[in-house]
Amino acid sequence: MTQKIRWGILATGGIAADFTQDLQLLPDAEVVAVGSRSQDSAQAFADRFGIARAHGSWAELAADDGVDIIYVATPHHAHYEATALCLEAGRAVLCEKPFTLDAASSRALTELARKNGTFLMEGMWMRCNPAIRKLLDLVAEGAIGEVGTVHADFAFPGDFAPTHRLRDPALGGGALLDLGVYPVSFAHLLLGSPSTVSAWASLTPEGVDANTALLLGYDSGALATLSCGITSATPGRAFVGGSAGRIEVPPLFLRPDSFSLYRGTGDDVEPEVFRIPYTGIGFVHEAEEAMRCLREGLVESPLMRWQDTVEVMEILDTARAQIGVVYPGE
Repeated sequence: MTQKIRWGILATGGIAADFTQDLQLLPDAEVVAVGSRSQDSAQAFADRFGIARAHGSWAELAADDGVDIIYVATPHHAHYEATALCLEAGRAVLCEKPFTLDAASSRALTELARKNGTFLMEGMWMRCNPAIRKLLDLVAEGAIGEVGTVHADFAFPGDFAPTHRLRDPALGGGALLDLGVYPVSFAHLLLGSPSTVSAWASLTPEGVDANTALLLGYDSGALATLSCGITSATPGRAFVGGSAGRIEVPPLFLRPDSFSLYRGTGDDVEPEVFRIPYTGIGFVHEAEEAMRCLREGLVESPLMRWQDTVEVMEILDTARAQIGVVYPGE
């Protein structure tokens, strides 16, 4: 596949618009189609971004043979349905995070992609961020010794109505899946799957989590302290502590353009500051990775493996069970 990669956009909300905006920065990408459950919505989006074809259903977009890959940008309660539909049609998929509502459905999608030999990737932009990739390289090289502590937080307050996606159980609401997936993914990048998960949360009247803390424990003795919420503001920082130093990631750690490396554990250690800007809003790098995989004939990305997606969802499943958040149909 040497020509431009032809993208379809499934859904027409804010994330879809941001992603499409970033795709327009890539000379080897072309957005050729958009699909929505409403023809009017699809047409308005197409008109806004100069997209040739507007489909009034997800199925029509999935059946469009002029599309190489589809970006699924629905709210996450619909990720499974939309992604499965595209995979069944033989269409490659980049699905926005969190991949699904639970590990079982995430696993089912990866098995479908494997069976069909179709590319599938979770759109966790943090794992493709240039600064995060450099941070991981330094850790792997032993720049801070053995990692023993990881911390990350992501929360913001808002006057969200009960019907808002962050509060509605039918939409997979709550801080954990929408915001907590970032701290959990950051810890997973550095430490892998934990041996123990402990979670506590306060719940909204609708029964989803408003303020959540997680403690992940590892057989190595390492631990991760993570938090997320929709009731109060936190810095949005991350920290990696090692036996020979530490790394501090400024806000927002999930989309950083710099970090500080401290080689040594004394009070007088001066940091090495790495400044590595991202492109566009930040979606460019996951799109580039998806297109690289397509051109190389890969069905999964080594930066965002199916196993990684499922393992993160397993952590979220365990935490959600402990805090008592249950979605309709479970």
